[in-house]
Amino acid sequence: MAEARLGVDHLVKAYGALPVLDGVAFGVVPGEFVSVIGPSGCGKSTLFNVIAGLERPDAGRVLVDGEDATGRVDPFAYMPQQDLLFPWRTVLANTTLGLEVAGVPRRAARERARALFPTFGLAGFEDSHPAELSGGMRQRAALLRTVVQDRPVLLLDEPFGALDSLTRTDMQTWLADVRGRFDWTVLLITHDIREAVYLSDRVVVLGPRPTSVRHEVTVDLPRPRDLATTTSTRFSEITAELLGMLTQNAL
Repeated sequence: MAEARLGVDHLVKAYGALPVLDGVAFGVVPGEFVSVIGPSGCGKSTLFNVIAGLERPDAGRVLVDGEDATGRVDPFAYMPQQDLLFPWRTVLANTTLGLEVAGVPRRAARERARALFPTFGLAGFEDSHPAELSGGMRQRAALLRTVVQDRPVLLLDEPFGALDSLTRTDMQTWLADVRGRFDWTVLLITHDIREAVYLSDRVVVLGPRPTSVRHEVTVDLPRPRDLATTTSTRFSEITAELLGMLTQNAL
């Protein structure tokens, strides 16, 4: 396997007397899409916060390209569960916010973001406001705001969790397609096993709190993937395998 772009090196985290992370360790190689699943309340969000530099671990390290990035936010583009678009800013202005905060001049930031609008299905909505967009379009705008920062690692925390079932399926299909056009290194948290199988190259399964990695499953489904992929025998086998692991780990 190639050298890891992201290395999670035996992270330990507790809140007072409550242990949450118990030596979580795995890697993500450049261009790989990895999903993290686990029982509810096992510590997935805490893990993401530590990786993203929003919280410090009690022990262990976060590595990016072999260098210690523990506590740093700059190597990561982080998309949380909610789109967090500012209602008073246009869609274009929302997508450039991260670049502007990083010190990129407004004109350069807007040129960089505007170039991605057709790919993200947002062409013609640059001057609209978030209230004028559908839920799926808002999530695509939030993802555009995230990836335009061009950070080494993209962290997605349940990005489609608030969407209705049909919109969520559309967004999964769209992400599977657009991800193939870019060399993104992605780590996704999801409660949806089918979403993890559909989008990922590999799935990391966490155990109950205090959590550690219990299993890793390679998703050996061919790419590109589409909705027909979800009806294949191999898709059903991997989904059943992960469901069994998750059920067992929750006990």
